[in-house]
Amino acid sequence: MEPQVPENLHIVCPHCDAVNRVPAVKLTHTPTCGACHRELFAGKPVDLSSARFDKHISRSDLPVLVDFWAPWCGPCRQMAPFFEQAAMGLEPMYRVVKVNTEEAQDLAARYNIRSIPTLALFKGGREVARQPGAMDARNIMNWAQQANRS
Repeated sequence: MEPQVPENLHIVCPHCDAVNRVPAVKLTHTPTCGACHRELFAGKPVDLSSARFDKHISRSDLPVLVDFWAPWCGPCRQMAPFFEQAAMGLEPMYRVVKVNTEEAQDLAARYNIRSIPTLALFKGGREVARQPGAMDARNIMNWAQQANRS
C-alpha cells in the first residue's frame, strides 16, 4: 500500500529552487515552476550542491532519493545510467538527486557516507533509509518504493 499523498504538494524547482505548491492530481500533467516557468520534472537526476541540498530535502513533500557518488568511483560511474533510468520511472512521485561527495564533502561527513555509491531516501527532511553499493535501475526503483512504504 502506497503512502497517502496530500491534496497539494510542495515541490522545489530543480532549476531555480523556488518552492511550488502543486495539486497532487496535476503531478502527471507536466507541472511547471511558478517562478522560472520551467518543468518541475525532467526525468533525470538533479545535481545538488551543498548550498541547494537542505532546501530540496526539507521543503519537498515528495520523497527525495539521493545518490551520493564521486567522479573517480568506478561503481558510481557504472550505476549512473541506471540511476538516470530509475529517475524516469520514479518521477513525479519522487525527486531524484545526485550529490558529488568530492564537491560536497560537508554533506558526506554530515550523513556519515563511508562508501560510494550510497543511496539514501529522505522524507520530511529526515533520512529514512540507506543502501550502499551499485544497483541496476529495476533494483533502485524497487528499493526506493519499498523504503518509502516503511
